[in-house]
Amino acid sequence: MQYNTQQKRMPLPEYGRSIQNMVDHALTIEDRAERQRCANTIINIMGNMFPHLRDVPDFKHKLWDHLAIMSDFRLDIDYPYEIIRKDNLRTKPENVPYPSTKIRYRHYGRTLEVLINKAIDFPEGDEKQSLIALICNHMKKDYMAWNKDTVDDRKIADDLSELSNGKLQMTDSIVRLMAERIDQNYRPKMNNQNNRNNRKRKY
Repeated sequence: MQYNTQQKRMPLPEYGRSIQNMVDHALTIEDRAERQRCANTIINIMGNMFPHLRDVPDFKHKLWDHLAIMSDFRLDIDYPYEIIRKDNLRTKPENVPYPSTKIRYRHYGRTLEVLINKAIDFPEGDEKQSLIALICNHMKKDYMAWNKDTVDDRKIADDLSELSNGKLQMTDSIVRLMAERIDQNYRPKMNNQNNRNNRKRKY
């Protein structure tokens, strides 16, 4: 089946050609009262197409806005709401300001720099040590994802010191914590075949 590209373009194709034809017909009705009744009927049909939205606030208002749009704002009826203005449809949104904060190492990202600054202010103790180990492991993962290569701990230690202005250091105890975290998170699990073999041994 080929779509008839010669047909009139629909402003809101989600309602389908039949609803658009109804709107076009309403524009030809000369009697105002009859035109109003036709518009009300169209709104009810449009609402029945989306029953899950009936309880959504302003749903009816949106339907009347859509009716006005589909009629190219030429349907002369008494709208129960103040409908959207035609010129508002072409209003461009304001430009979203792009963050101007400079990132020293893009492969680590801005979030990691924020995390490092938080760790600097963290009170000394085991929690801070664990946080630094987490940061270092994350740095290693980001570095390898960006460079597609292995990374030496000395490189991470140097970058951590630079990003923290020398306030955080990757000590031997931090390296041990890093290894412990990796061992906990990536410890291989017993596969299904081993489970089946263990069950067989019981019988």
